[in-house]
Amino acid sequence: MRFLDGQTPTHDLTYDDVFLVPARSSVTSRFDVDLATADGTGAGVPVIAANMTAVAGRRMAETLARRGALTVLPQDVAPAAVAEIVAWIKSRHPVWDTPLVLTPGDAVADAINLLPKRAHGAVVVVDDAGRPVGTVDEAACTGVDRFTRLADVLDPGALTVPLGTAPREVFSSGRSVVLGVDGDGRLAGLLTPLGALRAEVYAPTLDAGGRLRTAAAVGINGDVAVKAKALLDAGVDVLVIDTAHGHQDKMLDALRAVRAAVGDAPVPVVAGNVVTASGVRDLAAAGADVVKVGVGPGAMCTTRMMTGVGRPQFSAVLECAAAGREHGVHVWADGGVRHPRDVALALAAGASAVMIGSWLAGTYESPGDLLHDESGRAYKESFGMASKRAVSARTRGDGGFERALKGLFEEGISSSRQLLDPQRPGVEDVLDGICSGVRSAATYAGARTLGELHERAVIGVQTTAGFTEGTPHGL
Repeated sequence: MRFLDGQTPTHDLTYDDVFLVPARSSVTSRFDVDLATADGTGAGVPVIAANMTAVAGRRMAETLARRGALTVLPQDVAPAAVAEIVAWIKSRHPVWDTPLVLTPGDAVADAINLLPKRAHGAVVVVDDAGRPVGTVDEAACTGVDRFTRLADVLDPGALTVPLGTAPREVFSSGRSVVLGVDGDGRLAGLLTPLGALRAEVYAPTLDAGGRLRTAAAVGINGDVAVKAKALLDAGVDVLVIDTAHGHQDKMLDALRAVRAAVGDAPVPVVAGNVVTASGVRDLAAAGADVVKVGVGPGAMCTTRMMTGVGRPQFSAVLECAAAGREHGVHVWADGGVRHPRDVALALAAGASAVMIGSWLAGTYESPGDLLHDESGRAYKESFGMASKRAVSARTRGDGGFERALKGLFEEGISSSRQLLDPQRPGVEDVLDGICSGVRSAATYAGARTLGELHERAVIGVQTTAGFTEGTPHGL
């Protein structure tokens, strides 16, 4: 990457401060661009769901892995629960979505509660043997008493096909929902036409056994090696050692302990967060394969306002990525992205992938319940992982005095409404927009891979008016 006219700015820059300059290109199609990461995590697209309780759960991990991305399960989840979640994720089909399932004797209220858990908009009704007998959608539940049995409102005409049916055939069926069944006719998966189309566009993130991959985080307190070993035993594919200030002795000690616990296992170790070349150098020396970059840019983070500590994210990523190449490690850009352009700019600066938090919290697949505001708009709650709410959950096993003491210090928002975008309510919708933007950015730069995007990128610096000029005005 180079700056326009070769003039490197003397001040730090955010994503809003910069733009990508178009160049002569021989790339004729967005689909000629390979979005696979080169950091050893196996991700087919450079998107990582952040290890936030309001973002990363089993449904998020399953859905993103099926589309080539990766999810980091939060460090606050007990090891036994992580093992259960990982086993569940790895038992999911790499192509067919996991259906929402009820029985004919269940009530309409049960279906209404389940429908917002997935973007495909249908609950499958099965008999005692697990064979599908029909589907129920939101329309079937409208204007009906909530205690009505599903047997009275289900649509019995759903198309069922063998689970091995090609996605193109599902797309061509013309049905809004197609059910995949095993050899005994039991329900095994679900595909919509859009899901079938995505199955042709994205390659799932799979481990050596052909199962969906996932990552999990561990903090730097307690016996970190024991915790890391538990995650490894659970089958986690990527370990993330996470703390707000990653350039400290306690992190370096934890990283060395985790590196020893991993040994020769093919499990990348990610550590952070830092914003300087020296931070990258020290984490690389302690055993990190990937370094997380970002202090204070996240939507739920108040660190910069509380402490004055942090760094504008574009410059942080640029410097840390250069240091990473020098020391043989990759970097993830963690936080500060609000638009697909920000993801493209982070990758142009040299990040191998971009971590996203609150942007994904407002989707069907995030762990929170779907709520509605005074105007009837759907939203989910999000909160920072250094907020009082998160700290209270993390320290629930401590004594009352210790919990109260830790509660005095918070650097994050405890409650925020993340509205669901009516046009992009599911995480796959968000991912489509991100990948479309990054692919298009690569074609403008004449790049066919993320590595080429960084090599060929020419970055200009703009004023606030320049950024405003690039925003849509006719909305």
